[in-house]
Amino acid sequence: MKLNVLRANPAGNITLFVLDPVPSGDRAGLSARLMAGSDIEQVGFICPPSHGGAARMEMAGGEFCGNATRAFGMFTADGLGRPNRVQVEVSGCDTLITVDVDWSKHTARSQMPLPRSVAPAEADGQAGTLVDLGGIAHFVVEGAAPCLEFFQKAEPLFQDIPGLDAYGVIFLDTVKGTMTPLVKVPAAGSLVWEGSCGSGSLAAAVAQSLKAPDGPFVRDYIQPAGIVQAEVVRQNGQITSAYIGGPVVLDPPVEIELS
Repeated sequence: MKLNVLRANPAGNITLFVLDPVPSGDRAGLSARLMAGSDIEQVGFICPPSHGGAARMEMAGGEFCGNATRAFGMFTADGLGRPNRVQVEVSGCDTLITVDVDWSKHTARSQMPLPRSVAPAEADGQAGTLVDLGGIAHFVVEGAAPCLEFFQKAEPLFQDIPGLDAYGVIFLDTVKGTMTPLVKVPAAGSLVWEGSCGSGSLAAAVAQSLKAPDGPFVRDYIQPAGIVQAEVVRQNGQITSAYIGGPVVLDPPVEIELS
């Protein structure tokens, strides 16, 4: 089986885009094969646009991924003559997503969905914030050591959230200034300590800006393999817009063969 693919590195969150058509029912299995024994953390599939976007990308589990969206926006813009802005369609989001590309810095900044809900929550006696971004949700916790056991104790928090394609625990170390994301995509059968997580970065900014004054709240989140900048804008205490940005490296497309 031959496939045309492109490897993208948005702030260390290694993403493989499959450029050939793949039926949706085959994507989870193919994604697992492509990720096995590699540094690839997630797989996206390029599809024909359906509602006005310049292009469309669907993640293996049907989830929304901010970092993959940033990389896909840059890839799309590159094929359109390198404009500074494109609008794309991505899984897990019903509206067009605007991606701004700075070609001189090789960075991409993506508009992000606004939270459906933000609520205090607790897992294993540790207080945190549960942020539902629609399709993906994160439990943001400060001071808990990153470990699978804590993630498993936090998993029941996500059971009653409707329409989730993915969820994660975002471990913040406010002393070191670092963030460690562990994300699960049930449909793809994946549980990954991600090099960086775009939606998790946004969730962290949402949680940390709860008591912030109106206006932009901007933070750089240092993660195991890269830095993602997250921004939320509040008006009268409510979030009116949200973005993530950071570096993106695109490898040339290649043809691979799977046995």
